[in-house]
Amino acid sequence: MAAPPSPVSAQKKDGADTLVTQRVCHEDELHDGEMLEVEVAGYPVLLLREGLVIRALGGRCPHAGAALCKGYLAKGRLRCPWHGACFSTETGDIEEYPTLDCLPVFQVTVEEGQVYISARMKDLESSRRVKPMARECQLDPQTVLLLGAGPAALTCAETLRQEGFTGRIVMATWENHLPYDKTKLTQDLGAPAESLYLRSQSFLDAHDIEVWKQSEVVSLDPAGKMARFRDGTSQAYSSLLIATGSSPRKLQCPGCSLENVRMLLTPEDANRILALALGKTVVIVGASFIGMEVAASLVGKAAQLQVVEREELPYLLTLGGQVGTVAMKMLQAQGVQFHMKVDVAQMQGEDGKVTGVVLSNGSVLPADLVVVGIGVTPNTSFIQGSSIRLDRGGAIQVDLFMQTSAPSVFAAGDVASFPVALFGGKSASIYHWQIAQAHGHVAALNMLHRQKPLHTVPFFWTKLQSKSIRYAGYGTGHTETVPKGELGQERFLLFYLRDGWVTAVASLNFDPLVAMVAESLYSGKCISKQEAESMTEEKELPKEEPPQ
Repeated sequence: MAAPPSPVSAQKKDGADTLVTQRVCHEDELHDGEMLEVEVAGYPVLLLREGLVIRALGGRCPHAGAALCKGYLAKGRLRCPWHGACFSTETGDIEEYPTLDCLPVFQVTVEEGQVYISARMKDLESSRRVKPMARECQLDPQTVLLLGAGPAALTCAETLRQEGFTGRIVMATWENHLPYDKTKLTQDLGAPAESLYLRSQSFLDAHDIEVWKQSEVVSLDPAGKMARFRDGTSQAYSSLLIATGSSPRKLQCPGCSLENVRMLLTPEDANRILALALGKTVVIVGASFIGMEVAASLVGKAAQLQVVEREELPYLLTLGGQVGTVAMKMLQAQGVQFHMKVDVAQMQGEDGKVTGVVLSNGSVLPADLVVVGIGVTPNTSFIQGSSIRLDRGGAIQVDLFMQTSAPSVFAAGDVASFPVALFGGKSASIYHWQIAQAHGHVAALNMLHRQKPLHTVPFFWTKLQSKSIRYAGYGTGHTETVPKGELGQERFLLFYLRDGWVTAVASLNFDPLVAMVAESLYSGKCISKQEAESMTEEKELPKEEPPQ
């Protein structure tokens, strides 16, 4: 609950900006480890106490606007309750993604027990802060080439500038867009591409970050440090980041090339899917993240929605059957029909357009539109045959420094297979936004020879209409689960365990518990099965260290 505001005690001009000072509470109202949202000039500010020190920061997470007073505070770090972004309580700097911006930090003074906050109006209005960045210097001969324009490439570019890099930065993408938020494609299928942009052209220009649109790389020469593009041009580099992302896996069956069989990759794809779905019969192939989110977005827009999945339940290979059951019931309650444990045998069509989907059990589903979401494959065909090592799935093998087998070549995001601490150090690919940003950040630091290893806890979310399922950790290969709350009531916390220890957690309507578990795992602490079973919403996570 926000503290009641007191009158602004002082306003003064400081250059072109207004400095506001306001009394917000008595120091006794805030105890060690507590957080309180207050208002300064009508804007939310987070007040927190660590020992004898009281700090004030922007009250909303720059990523999606979550109230940070509902997050998790631990040893100088503050985690957002929604998506796990983590900030330094001292500087406001981002320490765990997702988000590009930091929090503003405001001056706190205590006089006769009264707590006062002084802040500039521009910082209160934005509740975000961009870290200072260097500019390009023509005397610096270095060129960093970033292949891709997603979260990994953009975070890499901004980190380089924040760390003082003055060479040239070139970001090359096959798309005709500036970096944009792909996670929103399934949430708002009709969104104009420009509304999804993470940074404006003027921002990128101001920080000397070049973006080459419609520039698809076709080959690399790691020994000669040269990239070649489809239009015949070449670009030399000092350091290279491969962050070309992934593409939807194609459905292989008769009729799959019929018109109105669509996959979702770009804003144009999303817009077209929505236009084709309005008032029509839609079949969605695949019941994982893309398929389920598209189904949720089309509720109330399509005349009929049916989902086809070869597994028994949605998310079976990712979030597991318990969460999949909850998610399926949520969409069934909205009229979505599910056909489980079946494959698509073929597509039927007329005049070149799809009219039906034939299932492996012989059933035929009428369809005006088919949306295929059956997984992704890394975009690495242009490096096959080079000295850069790939794994069996075509992902680029990297170490904890995001370094590939080729000198000065790094990889990040969907294309990278990297050592996962919560998977015993074994390598895996994780196709999520926060991981891509963490990769890009670490790659940038190591391009600058900082020898910074990756240290992160995977954190992702999936949104079905107005409800978000959150997940932190790495639960692949889990052997058992410990549920808390009520799965059937759509309010739960689910621990995933491997060999008796928690490696991941998922939740619905149980904030900020996933953020709390993520911070515990990040700090190197372990949670046993017994501790997970005995945990309540009010209980702090254990301090026990992992077995040696």
